[in-house]
Amino acid sequence: MTQWQTLSTPPALAGLYAKAALRQRVTGNTLPDTGLRCVLAPDPIRLGAYRQLCGYDNDGILPATYPQVLAFNLQLALLTGLGFPYPLTGLVQLAERLRLHRPLGGVSRVLASVSLQRLRPHEHGAVFTLVTRIDDALGLLWEAEADLLCRQAQVEGQSLAEPLPTDFVGDEVARWLADQHIGRQYARVAGDFNPIHLGQAGARLFGFKQAIAPGMWALARTLAALGPRVPTAACEIHGQFLKPIALPSEVVLKARGEGDQGQFSLTGRDGSLHLAGYWQPLGEPAQIF
Repeated sequence: MTQWQTLSTPPALAGLYAKAALRQRVTGNTLPDTGLRCVLAPDPIRLGAYRQLCGYDNDGILPATYPQVLAFNLQLALLTGLGFPYPLTGLVQLAERLRLHRPLGGVSRVLASVSLQRLRPHEHGAVFTLVTRIDDALGLLWEAEADLLCRQAQVEGQSLAEPLPTDFVGDEVARWLADQHIGRQYARVAGDFNPIHLGQAGARLFGFKQAIAPGMWALARTLAALGPRVPTAACEIHGQFLKPIALPSEVVLKARGEGDQGQFSLTGRDGSLHLAGYWQPLGEPAQIF
């Protein structure tokens, strides 16, 4: 059972990144049972910059991906806490699942909660799930699950391979350039200063030839381009991050379906599949690509 700790204010990013820099090795293989909670409120200036960078309209509805940014300091505090056994640097996001319970309009003060679940083996290390929940005065508003891979970790058990997407046929919706600066621009509005996104030197430290685009920026840019095709409430959105987007690169968004359910993909000019996903009504079984 999760033991909740309530913070009066979210911790500052500078101190959290300083703590992250001190942890460079695996110190165990057990996730902490502590979760963090804090009352948060969207900052209009930061939100406006996020909308502009990701292509969202200023329609009074929070972008479906924005609560992750809102709760980022809280997430980072959990992942740099004494009980967390893995280095923050080098973690790779494999998937994101969003659940929009009600429309994200008129959001002011909310209670954000973050916790860790489901540590399990992976062919390239160990995977765990970072769970984020947003509640308002009426109850559960939004929640997300992010699957994160630590390549340095090993846990016992049988590694279950994630199903890979099959050939996708859809109509082209949009294409855009993920330029060489997008990682640094996203860091300024989202707080995600992962070195693999900031430049070639940092990316090479973790085995990449050049900087790669943040996965959550790619998902946000995709959902913004899909616009009204995707419902703003009573909806689940699943995204699977596949081949990283090397910067700079042109990417192509394709989709099929609208309303209750549909699928999307983000590919490179050479056909490489970077992101695949779908949306569907809340509570339905997960789709197999």
